[in-house]
Amino acid sequence: MGKKFQDGKFYLVREDVLPEAMKKTLDAKELIERGKAESVWEAVNRVDLSRSAFYKYRDTVFPFHTVVKERIITLFFHLEDRSGTLSHLLSETAKHGCNILTIHQTIPLQGRANVTLSLNVTDLTVGLEELLARLRRLEFVEKVEVLGSGA
Repeated sequence: MGKKFQDGKFYLVREDVLPEAMKKTLDAKELIERGKAESVWEAVNRVDLSRSAFYKYRDTVFPFHTVVKERIITLFFHLEDRSGTLSHLLSETAKHGCNILTIHQTIPLQGRANVTLSLNVTDLTVGLEELLARLRRLEFVEKVEVLGSGA
């Protein structure tokens, strides 16, 4: 979901009043997302929709559950192994409205440890890029990478 998606107005509309092409676009997108169709061409053929209609609506029509879904990201950190670093990292993420869902830390080797955090960022108080910048500025953080996100 890009900037275009975030800036527009949205309406909740009952399925029975949607044009057939929009319903079929949703069906085709679901086939692709679930791996039941390997390509747009295969998906649109299975739901009897033109590719042009699919491309017209694919970024404008979404199932309700995808719009209200929690925003979850997974971050990978390479940290210096010092007392209190994990605690400080968790405190910093929580301070910005992140809810910590999972934590995985490797055994420190040669003064370094890897930590993977899964965070619910629905209530994030700063932008995601700003959060990453603030985490990178922590003196014990050597590296931060976004491993994945689900929005």
